[in-house]
Amino acid sequence: MAKRLKRKARDWPEIERQLARLFDLLGLDLSQPDLVRTPGRVARMYKEIFAGHYTGQEPKITVFPNDKKYTSMVIVRDVPFYSVCAHHIIPFFGVGHMAYLPAARIAGLSKLARTLEFFARRPQVQERLTEQVADFLNRKLEPRGVMVVLEARHLCMEMRGVEKPGSLTVTSTMRGLFEDSAEGGRFRMEFMNHIGRAGSVPR
Repeated sequence: MAKRLKRKARDWPEIERQLARLFDLLGLDLSQPDLVRTPGRVARMYKEIFAGHYTGQEPKITVFPNDKKYTSMVIVRDVPFYSVCAHHIIPFFGVGHMAYLPAARIAGLSKLARTLEFFARRPQVQERLTEQVADFLNRKLEPRGVMVVLEARHLCMEMRGVEKPGSLTVTSTMRGLFEDSAEGGRFRMEFMNHIGRAGSVPR
């Protein structure tokens, strides 16, 4: 059953036809020049922005032996990401900050950004996205600790509902030493001092 549904989900011409039907039900005139090819464009857009869901392939994390025994924090901050709210299928977007405390392995830095991009490219909620990135890095790197902070604007809050433009949603999660009540407090403070209030989410 799951395989059949997966194949059906990749039937993009059928998705295009169904989108055309939806737009027609919404009263949109698909004969208008601006809308003639819109169902096809929307289908291709979903294929792109939901790539993390459709490919099903986890990002490859390049790791290297920590030969120099580096033990201080590694931080990648202000990584832009774009996702789609699973509740309303409207974009949310922002920046991610990721830190880990190396043990036996260190990672290629671009792979942290790729991890965030992979889990963002699907219908998402910000809380789950934050946890997925932390869990994946914790599993692949086996570090002494991981911390992830995401800051995002949600168009489902800005275009509809409460209509509060520019409001930010901040989520965070910790693994390993970052959770420790004593030593973890020092690491958490160092991380938050480094990222500050980054202010790099477009307003």
